[in-house]
Amino acid sequence: MIFQLNIVSFETNIFSGLVEKVRITGSEGELGIYPGHAPLLTFIKKAGYIYFLNNLGKTEYVYISDGILEIQPFEVTVLADNAIRAMDLDYNLILEEKKKAEELIKKNDVNINKKNIKKQLKVVLAKLHIIQMMERS
Repeated sequence: MIFQLNIVSFETNIFSGLVEKVRITGSEGELGIYPGHAPLLTFIKKAGYIYFLNNLGKTEYVYISDGILEIQPFEVTVLADNAIRAMDLDYNLILEEKKKAEELIKKNDVNINKKNIKKQLKVVLAKLHIIQMMERS
């Protein structure tokens, strides 16, 4: 069986099509979604990912952060603040961002907001994780 998946960010429609299954990180942890899933509305509050098996048997990965997830028995909609297909992520740029964030955290400068830097680092690590997942598949 298949169902409809829609992934939309503030900037663009990332994906709209038929899928066999979806796995997503939500505010309460990971969710596995299959056709006929019980209705659910929940928040996506942290940097994470979606991966899904499309109706052609190909696995696709998308980085997401913040937003809303709506599940109906045969339609899933993700309204994310940020969503980027894994294949569009720049691995080298992300590694640079990681290095810079780690260097800032190590500094003893009171003018650096380490809480914000740590949040940025979580985003960078989530992007790296999704690239690694895509490369393994």
